Amino acid sequence: MSPDFIPSQPEDVHLCSKYQEPQEFVFLDGSTLSTEDLVSLGKGLYKIKLTPAAENKVKKSRDLLENIVNENRVVYGITTGFGKFARTVIPNNKLMELQANLIRSHSAGVGKPLSPRRSRMLLALRINVLAKGYSGISFETLQQMIDAFNASCLSYIPEKGTVGASGDLAPLSHLALGLMGEGKMWSPRSGWADAKYVLEAHGLKPIVLKPKEGLALINGTQMITSLGCEAVERAVAIARQADIIASLTLEVLKGTTRAFDGDIHDLRPHPGQVEVAFRFRSLLDSDHHPSEIAESHRFCDRVQDAYTLRCCPQVHGIVNDTIAFVKNIMQTEINSATDNPMVFAERGETISGGNFHGEYPAKALDYLAIGVHELAAISERRIERLCNPSLSELPAFLVCEGGLNSGFMIAHCTAAALVSENKALCHPSSIDSLSTSAATEDHVSMGGWAARKALRVVEHVEQVLAIELLAACQGIEFLRPLKTTTPLEKVYELVRSVVRPWIKDRFMAPDIEVVHRLLLDQKVWEVAEPYIDKYRREHIPYSRPSSPTSCSLESSFNGRQDHHNGDY
Repeated sequence: MSPDFIPSQPEDVHLCSKYQEPQEFVFLDGSTLSTEDLVSLGKGLYKIKLTPAAENKVKKSRDLLENIVNENRVVYGITTGFGKFARTVIPNNKLMELQANLIRSHSAGVGKPLSPRRSRMLLALRINVLAKGYSGISFETLQQMIDAFNASCLSYIPEKGTVGASGDLAPLSHLALGLMGEGKMWSPRSGWADAKYVLEAHGLKPIVLKPKEGLALINGTQMITSLGCEAVERAVAIARQADIIASLTLEVLKGTTRAFDGDIHDLRPHPGQVEVAFRFRSLLDSDHHPSEIAESHRFCDRVQDAYTLRCCPQVHGIVNDTIAFVKNIMQTEINSATDNPMVFAERGETISGGNFHGEYPAKALDYLAIGVHELAAISERRIERLCNPSLSELPAFLVCEGGLNSGFMIAHCTAAALVSENKALCHPSSIDSLSTSAATEDHVSMGGWAARKALRVVEHVEQVLAIELLAACQGIEFLRPLKTTTPLEKVYELVRSVVRPWIKDRFMAPDIEVVHRLLLDQKVWEVAEPYIDKYRREHIPYSRPSSPTSCSLESSFNGRQDHHNGDY
């Protein structure tokens, strides 16, 4: 690497100035890591230790590998070249050089480096997979990786370069390269510097690869899966907060709660749909949480609401079910052995297979992007209803002295732009495949791009919903002194603790950013969750106040004219 090489700056490196060395440990065994734990490891909340059982399995696997080398047996990746060179036998005195060359040649990624948080997740996940004991890595090398993780010595890992088939070869090679003391590394103590100096500053030695260890470090789907786990966990967080934000918008637009009647959703009992309807009831039930806004229009002449309000359980519901499906695949993947060849110590043999292929997480993350995008698509339409005076009965763009002030006009444009960008990002990357490595890897998953764009889609969804939350709280200002339900008032107060009401035009981007941070930190969920849980625990019967959005036989017999649906 040329001495004047300066890596691109990762996007959230400034956040790492607040890094504090953790004191607690997560024990890894290759089988029980959760997606939540992996994200916490990425945040630097824990250090890593192996379980005693994992240590034992790793050592037995390595013993078998040493026997293979000592007996001069020909085994792919151990005593042969790689890919097209699988039939080239390498002499014993060059086996260590073979592994080092593998890492150096495969460190061919481009683009911005992963942030420290994502590099930490990638390293932790690779350690977890190696802890299963089917890769043949030595316990000494694995412990060096754990020591580097615990010291937060993180390799320079470009985000682009994997086709997600024979493992995430390029990014995992960059991960290994830094551990070898080559290339660049980052730590909270040193910032970016030559890897050997970063390791030395933390009292660590570079890894010297033994036979098969280079291959053991780079065969697997950990780049796809670690980014995918972050996308899934952020999707879980924004999906449940989307229900709260939509409930607040419904209150501002004076919508009805009758569309969330449990009997309706019991007739179409998809788990996500039923749960979303329940959340709406728990937040909006005006008999349980009196809402002056709801009472003010209970007997209005409006028959039913637009789909963006009325169909939230059906739209948000499938998003929740999609996330649950993808999370299940990610949970399996992070605890799977994805190396090749597999080292079966109990059978005394190695077997070549294809567990490194990334089609599972690639397809799942394409599906996640398509599913979670709909939260932004429907949110943007609700923002339009809030800003459009002909639909909201509120001042245009939610501001006084319209014309002099533009209010939320361009905030809505930003939401529309993000939704449009998501439409392109939702095109599945996993439907593509290009043959690589002289046709030995003739079908690939393109899962790296699936993971990166899924993360971008989730981020756009968060930003659109941040704009909706700001707009809904601004709409509340025009309904004062009336109050909404207790949980939604708490959400309003949370927003107002960081963003003041919009009296006249001001610099809006910081408001969007600070509310986006509330959603990232799940503060909106934390405020509303106790009310949702209390409603669930107490089995409160859903109140069905009389309303023009429904009719009963009794009312018909009394001569009242029924209101008819105007949709299909």
